[in-house]
Amino acid sequence: MIRLLEILSFLLAWGYAFVFFWIIKTFLPLRKHLVFKIAAFVVCGYLADSIIYSNDLGSLLGTMVLFLAYTLIFYRGTMMEKMSVLLVFYPALIAVNYLMLDIGGRLFYAITQTAYEETLQSPQLMLISTAIHTVSLLLRLLFWIGAWLILRKFLSKITSRLNMRMWLIVDMLMLASFVAIFTIIYFMPEDTAIVYPICLASIFSSFGCMYLASYICEAMQTAYHAQELEMQRNYYKDRIRDEERVRSIYHDMKNHLLLLQAQTGNGQEVQDSIRELKGQIQEYENYHHTGNEFLDIIIRDKAKTAQRKNIDFSAAIAFEAGSFIEPLDISTIFGNALDNAIEASEKLPEDRRLITVRANRMRDMLVIAIENNAPAAPGEPQGTTKKDTFAHGFGLSNLKNAVEKYDGQCSAKFENGVFTLNILIPIPG
Repeated sequence: MIRLLEILSFLLAWGYAFVFFWIIKTFLPLRKHLVFKIAAFVVCGYLADSIIYSNDLGSLLGTMVLFLAYTLIFYRGTMMEKMSVLLVFYPALIAVNYLMLDIGGRLFYAITQTAYEETLQSPQLMLISTAIHTVSLLLRLLFWIGAWLILRKFLSKITSRLNMRMWLIVDMLMLASFVAIFTIIYFMPEDTAIVYPICLASIFSSFGCMYLASYICEAMQTAYHAQELEMQRNYYKDRIRDEERVRSIYHDMKNHLLLLQAQTGNGQEVQDSIRELKGQIQEYENYHHTGNEFLDIIIRDKAKTAQRKNIDFSAAIAFEAGSFIEPLDISTIFGNALDNAIEASEKLPEDRRLITVRANRMRDMLVIAIENNAPAAPGEPQGTTKKDTFAHGFGLSNLKNAVEKYDGQCSAKFENGVFTLNILIPIPG
């Protein structure tokens, strides 16, 4: 019977490890190599089954350090996201493990009036101890299954939506629970039952922060959709204005031609009419059609800004394959890159102000290249390539995050007075 319970305990322990592993995996993406995935599950099994004793600094710190190292080694994501995993799940992990251990010990003592240390002296005591341990593992498994069922609709969308500031808010809220559970278990009072409400509060805080983060995501998503609708509305309004302008140009062309026929003897008036007509036509010819209506708006806006600042702006963009990228991410990628290109161009003489934008599909990749002449950084000779271009004055961290959201890559270089930003984004199959 004891052997059967031990086998059942083994299965329950690894079942619990799998559920805990799956929750973290939903929160943070695993590294892609299969060896890392297998190793992550095995290590998670030992991590999830950590035994937490009262007044034991070693077990508390050891579990915390192992948890942090585990996320750093086996998962992708920013340092802030990995610290958030530690702050959210560590209090719940040690609270649940401690409660199961302490309640099991109390239950064993209530039944047998003996301590755990005496179980080896009697097969009957060993059977009772093993049975209590098996039941505690079952309850722990059921708890984390319930947690997964509650959290599953929140976890997967949190990491893709929250920015650094939102993560900081969540982490600050979780820090109180983290410190509380760590401190109360280390400085354990004589009556250990006093710790139970704090353990339960830590578990509630952990899951409450997941709900809070999800709520923030929903609010951000609503704002995104509102902005998308506004962009759509502006796009169609601009298209209507374009059509009206074309009709106006057509009408003016007829009038100008009649005027030219009637004023063949007045050279200056003829030239003025020609310049006006060319200006109207050129305004429409500079309209960029990229294959994506949101990108059309961004490129048109940046082209007008460049024109006002006497910057030669050239765009050759075929972005039909980029429909999987969310409009605000398109705005982040192209808007930030072109804003920085315009800012750099303004620092140059007018004859050197040039911005070139190219985007196209190459097999299963979206390839984006943005080039602009730029002044060299102070103390930097022309023709060098900076390794820290992203961090040195260009403010493209948001762009980089948006590209990495789609498993893309950015590279930037400054060479011979030309700053080049290259972006590769895989197209989903």
